[in-house]
Amino acid sequence: MIRLLAWIGRYGRHCLIGGLCAGLLLPDLAEMLRPWVGHLVGLLLFVTAIRVGAGRALGALDRLAPSIGRVVVLQIVAPLMAVAIFALAGVSQWPLALAISLMLAAPSLTGAPNFAIMVGRDPSPGMQLLVLGTALFPVTAMPVLLILDPAGQGAVGALQLAAGLMGAILLAVGLGFAARRLLPRLGAPDAQAALDGAAALLLAVVVVGLMSAIGPLLRSDPLRLAGWLAVAFAVNLLLVAGAMAVCRRARLRAPVATAIYAGNRNIALFLIVLPPEVAAPLMIFVGCYQVPMYLTPVLIQHLDRHMDA
Repeated sequence: MIRLLAWIGRYGRHCLIGGLCAGLLLPDLAEMLRPWVGHLVGLLLFVTAIRVGAGRALGALDRLAPSIGRVVVLQIVAPLMAVAIFALAGVSQWPLALAISLMLAAPSLTGAPNFAIMVGRDPSPGMQLLVLGTALFPVTAMPVLLILDPAGQGAVGALQLAAGLMGAILLAVGLGFAARRLLPRLGAPDAQAALDGAAALLLAVVVVGLMSAIGPLLRSDPLRLAGWLAVAFAVNLLLVAGAMAVCRRARLRAPVATAIYAGNRNIALFLIVLPPEVAAPLMIFVGCYQVPMYLTPVLIQHLDRHMDA
């Protein structure tokens, strides 16, 4: 089993693409997996925390301030700018505008450190951003949640939503760090390779559930789906390429981790607690956005080569 998981880990990017194809071609499976997405995301975070370990995830204290600065820019400044632009355009309550605003307010995608592993980069900066972004999530999400009030529950509901999500993710991270400390053998190369494979499999399964709204739309209105996909690709490319360009131009550390974080957010966290009538219109964008997100490892490699040239 360990060798099989290690083999899967070596082909993690192909595993992600397989998940995307399954989400499109197997709508019944996608619908069946959708209620389990939250649990699978927590399990993925647990596996990733074991893979990285607390020491590498938190990093040196002198690196915390730059990471917190990135969280502030990407989880507060960016979504508030989007909300302001949508408000000026008079479309702030459109499902697409709401989805983009919430996506920008969300912390890093749980699998972001695994994306870094897939492109041969150190996953610890991405894990640090993930942990910090999640820990600060109740604070960073409050401005957007108060302005948009997607659940219609006011300030108290917004705070409860953010705190509940933070607690669930920090529990998974804490258990993963504890497991790594109690079982040092998990830091051995063969165990690390097996954990990479397990994470790739989990990422592929999660994306199937998140694409539950895509298969039916592909058959009923493919042109509309193409429009949603075009927007999703444009937003993701702008965020990933823009973040990498800014980091390289300013000579900031961890440009790859920052770029992955910028364009890949865990909007699925909001879907766990939003009322069904609010979440349903967002599912099309969430499903479409999985396509560019899960192609990010491929995009990052092309950007790296282009910017190094």
